[in-house]
Amino acid sequence: MANQTLGLGEQLYNYLLSISLREADILAQLRQATAAQQPMAQMQIAPEQGQFMALLIQLIGAKKTLDIGVFTGYSALVVALALPQDGKVVACEVNQEYAEFARHWWHEAGIIDKVELHLAPAQDTLALLINRGEASSFDFAFIDADKSNYDTYYEQALQLVRPGGLIAVDNVLWSGQVADASIQDRRTNKIRAFNQKLHEDKRINLSLVPIADGLTLARKLP
Repeated sequence: MANQTLGLGEQLYNYLLSISLREADILAQLRQATAAQQPMAQMQIAPEQGQFMALLIQLIGAKKTLDIGVFTGYSALVVALALPQDGKVVACEVNQEYAEFARHWWHEAGIIDKVELHLAPAQDTLALLINRGEASSFDFAFIDADKSNYDTYYEQALQLVRPGGLIAVDNVLWSGQVADASIQDRRTNKIRAFNQKLHEDKRINLSLVPIADGLTLARKLP
């Protein structure tokens, strides 16, 4: 028995995957290709996190979602596969190489028509969506882009997500560095400030889930 979250050693983590993970072959292939071809492969979300996000999509009946920070396309793909046939992912990516890599795998998975990719700074794309009248029209948003702009992306996503909709934010535990007061670099401090802000934000229901590198869930209150 335990009255706090367990730390997962390699043995327990592998056991968790062995009795829980149901990863589609195309998702596993994308992870393997990312690991083999991308120098920054560690930015890839964990497969169990993707599966958890897919479950959330199904639980809230999402049809229209945001993917803020595409990288090689895994998060957008796992969400698109969980959406109904008429579902849509609006994806934001600034790096053309990553975008082309992602497009290839979306095409291989047969979900390319579900993804509306914007190759531009995410805050510009989100502002565009707001300006063209799409506020309160999204069911779900996933934020996993440059950490210095998390607060901006969050505020824009909060406008775009409907009341009762869900915002998920990745890397909020930052490999444990947020809990180490001796670490005072800019990105770590930005994440600390962001976490504290959400803890005090009365516009949302909040839960920080210790999965992968920490996933904050913020439900927009009606």
